[in-house]
Amino acid sequence: MNLAFIGMAAALGLSASGSAFGAGFAGQAAVGAWKKCYASGKPAPFIMIAFAGAPLTQTIYGFLLMNFIKSAVDGGADAGLALGVGLFCGLAIGLSALFQGKCAAGAADALGATGKGTANYFIVIGIVETVALFTLVFGLLLLG
Repeated sequence: MNLAFIGMAAALGLSASGSAFGAGFAGQAAVGAWKKCYASGKPAPFIMIAFAGAPLTQTIYGFLLMNFIKSAVDGGADAGLALGVGLFCGLAIGLSALFQGKCAAGAADALGATGKGTANYFIVIGIVETVALFTLVFGLLLLG
């Protein structure tokens, strides 16, 4: 068994799992906020699509990390290192997506209720995204 392959799978699988949960939470909230808007005769903000889709970028980061792990192993990196980077970085990226979805769910609810604050909500969503970006970069540094 090659531990590096488990690390590669973990990098993508954990990141994508977080994206799925995060997008699911944010999507449910967006649909609920739209329903409230329609029920009260207010326009339903289309920008909530961006809230629902925000956690999907972490799947891309997991895919990139998976490919960087493969390149590092092909270049002679230790399989145990590849496993560790894939597991721990994939988990951190996935958790970033999960909590980004929760922030986006709150943003959808707030925007649907008030119609205000869109820029502020995206700033918070972006801050949570930064955790995934830092994790990707630091994981690459670990791989050498």
